[in-house]
Amino acid sequence: MRSRVRGLVDSTRFQQLIVAVIVVNAIALGLQTVPAIEREYGSIVDTVDQWALGVFVIELALRLYAHGREFFRDPWSCFDLLIVLISLAPFAHGSSVLRALRIIRVLRLLSVLPNLRRVVAALLSAVPAVLSIVAVLTLLLYVAGVMATNLYGTAPGGYFSDLGASMLTLFQIITGDAWSDVMREVMTEYPLAWIFFVGFVLLGTFTVLNLFIATMVSAMESQIAAEHKATIPEPRAAEDEQAVLLELRALRAEIRELRKARD
Repeated sequence: MRSRVRGLVDSTRFQQLIVAVIVVNAIALGLQTVPAIEREYGSIVDTVDQWALGVFVIELALRLYAHGREFFRDPWSCFDLLIVLISLAPFAHGSSVLRALRIIRVLRLLSVLPNLRRVVAALLSAVPAVLSIVAVLTLLLYVAGVMATNLYGTAPGGYFSDLGASMLTLFQIITGDAWSDVMREVMTEYPLAWIFFVGFVLLGTFTVLNLFIATMVSAMESQIAAEHKATIPEPRAAEDEQAVLLELRALRAEIRELRKARD
């Protein structure tokens, strides 16, 4: 019985059904935020939401029965269980914050779709490198923030009035959000301020932030290469298997010759 249930929950059609329910549930949760639809069709949308939650509960129950203790050894299964438990919490329906957390059910797509799992695995493998880049970026913001506070502390707009404001403004500049407007406003009092801004943009935006992209791309390539290597047998193993087959054929031929000689 358990093997049949395992075959059901691991089947492609069953996974496709769960993906469809997740998508429908996500649409229903989005419709609940539209006042006009909530007034006219609120009961229908709530029913869809409850039915989707019921499907998730049944699915998890089947997976628990099918896999037993192995269920808790899979991080993605534990992730799914946590999401559903949050939705089932009694206080989740009385708190607007926890009700809003129901949308995290959509994150179950990460555990259902292999391509999304690959992306998440690549992101997790890139965490050490990303932390190093964050440290470099923080150091850059701190050094540039101290310099900007000393140089342009009295500039209009209060962008560099203190260290905190300076670092926040410089972070805004790194993201490319209206940095030219900040520069031109500062230049009304400090005409040569463009030298500092252009240098910081070149160093921060075109160098440090691009390291994030390079790190993510490298992690993704490593993840794909690892999966590709796992699906293809190593040449040495293939050669060994071929050698064993040749020896078996040679032994069979010798046995035939012995039988003929005996007859």
